[in-house]
Amino acid sequence: MVQDLDAALRRLSAAPAHPGLDMIEGTVLGRLHDRAETMSFQGLGIGATAAVAALMLGIATGSPQASATPNTLSPFGPSSPLAPSTLLTASR
Repeated sequence: MVQDLDAALRRLSAAPAHPGLDMIEGTVLGRLHDRAETMSFQGLGIGATAAVAALMLGIATGSPQASATPNTLSPFGPSSPLAPSTLLTASR
């Protein structure tokens, strides 16, 4: 289905504007305002629930653990045999 885009845009620009186009912005903004009023109380409950859940998760994961040896990160750990540096020097 081949259609000339320029011709289609010319036809669209020559067509009269829809009569409801002038009112669409006010209608959309009015609906958003109405929805924001109804969602404000629900959002408060959801936010409070999320805050309590985050607090409980932080308390659960932040408690000290009884471990005899601490886990330390070492940048100079054992090298991998597939590391690029070892693969490049393998032919020498």
